[in-house]
Amino acid sequence: MLNYNRLTITYVNLQFNSKSMSEEKSLNFIEEIIEQDLQEGKYQSILTRFPPEPNGYLHIGHAKAICLNFGLGLKYAGKTNLRFDDTNPVTEDTEYVDSIKEDIRWLGFNWANEFYASDYFDALYGYAIDLIKKGFAYVDDLTAEEIAHLKGSPTEAGKPSPFRDRSIDENLQLFEAMKAGQYKDGAKVLRAKIDMAHTNMLMRDPILYRIKHAHHHRTGDTWCIYPMYDFAHGQSDSIENITHSICTLEFIPHRELYDWCIEKLGIFPSHQYEFARLNMTYTVMSKRKLLQLVNDGYVSGWNDPRMPTLSGFRRKGYTPESIRLFCDKIGVAKRENFIDLSLLEFCLREELNKKALRVMAVLDPLKLIISNYPDNTTEELISENGPDESMGTRTLPFSKELWIEQEDFMEEAAKKWFRLAPGAMVRLKSAYIVQCDEFVKNEEGKITEIHCTYFPNSKSGNDTSGLTVKGTIHWVSAAQALTAEVRLYDRLFRAENPNNEEGDFKDNINPNSLQIIPKAYIEPSLQNAQLADRFQFIRKGYFCLDTDSSPSHLIFNRTATLKDAWAKEIKKA
Repeated sequence: MLNYNRLTITYVNLQFNSKSMSEEKSLNFIEEIIEQDLQEGKYQSILTRFPPEPNGYLHIGHAKAICLNFGLGLKYAGKTNLRFDDTNPVTEDTEYVDSIKEDIRWLGFNWANEFYASDYFDALYGYAIDLIKKGFAYVDDLTAEEIAHLKGSPTEAGKPSPFRDRSIDENLQLFEAMKAGQYKDGAKVLRAKIDMAHTNMLMRDPILYRIKHAHHHRTGDTWCIYPMYDFAHGQSDSIENITHSICTLEFIPHRELYDWCIEKLGIFPSHQYEFARLNMTYTVMSKRKLLQLVNDGYVSGWNDPRMPTLSGFRRKGYTPESIRLFCDKIGVAKRENFIDLSLLEFCLREELNKKALRVMAVLDPLKLIISNYPDNTTEELISENGPDESMGTRTLPFSKELWIEQEDFMEEAAKKWFRLAPGAMVRLKSAYIVQCDEFVKNEEGKITEIHCTYFPNSKSGNDTSGLTVKGTIHWVSAAQALTAEVRLYDRLFRAENPNNEEGDFKDNINPNSLQIIPKAYIEPSLQNAQLADRFQFIRKGYFCLDTDSSPSHLIFNRTATLKDAWAKEIKKA
């Protein structure tokens, strides 16, 4: 893991508008390398890879790596492989394999080939035999603790293992016995023989193979020895002829071993390049911590809309275009930084503002009765689906009794109050102007309904009333309204950097990250809502249908508020 005490961390805040989003960007450093390689004829075409370990669900940090690797393949007419790093049978599962493939497709990318590190277990074993025969690897009987103790420190050279000088024949025999299952887990390992005084601690005879008697999700019980990531990574790249192997900055110290193995084996010289991983405010992206949130019940699962997983973002209503736009905006750098979560939300609003259908929903209902509207009458009104005429129109039922928001009525109007109050007028969206005449309270003193007069000649699109109002509110017809459960999701953490705060990171969980409205009223057009649809509940935010929804029990998730509500909270603090 990165040591943040030794790195300069930059917080990148949201300070741009729609114009800046479209400005042409210069090449990033990896694109410069690729263009130079192609210009010099080093490669005829490029081949990248995305190599996730199938031990959890992909998160927004992986999205950056996906967009980078697949994006480079598309930009330079090359290809990108999907390779699962399944070298640790204890933590891996086909469930994660399936979810990873679904997430990549959802983001809009397709891989040239689907590979698994386990495809190469025979080849990797052969490479290990080759290193032993060349005198570059040996079997060690030391425990993990003893190996760590003898490695020394950054200022002190390590000490060789007493088993370092075993003969080639003995090492071959012992390694074969390891493969045959003759030893228990941890009894022996295969180590590279490099330099116990090397300035890079990872080069001090690193472990290449360990014993694990565990069932593998693809190879079953065929193997009981498994290669370490550092050994499988570079050789798998080489087998596939990967031209540009792109990793995050924490793998910089590993590059020497990557190159050493390829050089000693004399195989295709893939090369590793490192970029800054994504760190985002109000978010944790450690798989270990995400698993804690799931197992301890802080969230409903990996796809909980508060999780930073791609499945969570998808369920919350994010579009793949918004995430690709975000990854494009943050760019590719060599320096660690923190990206403000508001930037991701900004990119989301940019997309949803263009494609979300405008509909009406009342989350905190108050009955409005139009006293002079005909009884038992339903009028069909025309309303636009969005700001773009190409989005079309829909019909809305309008009747004597409506639902409006509680917040749109005030018993005693405040200064500059442009909504309903006794004697005040307001326009009902896509309908008529109404004036409040009176209101009714229950025994507890709560206002339960308001009575208004409407002006028949003030109909939207054909207003001849001559009346002028400053406020417009949304509504739904009470008789035709559908009921729905609405889940108002917010940021899961209240601390800007929950990873770096004192105490348990879970202490920074936002207690108001989910508010459930069991019975909201929505317009009837939403009966046919689909999971892929995106809606703007007028004046309330962006919403989508939840996967738990059914025709008899509609459930909508809030994807985002119309504006950045956290900006005000941060300013207050």
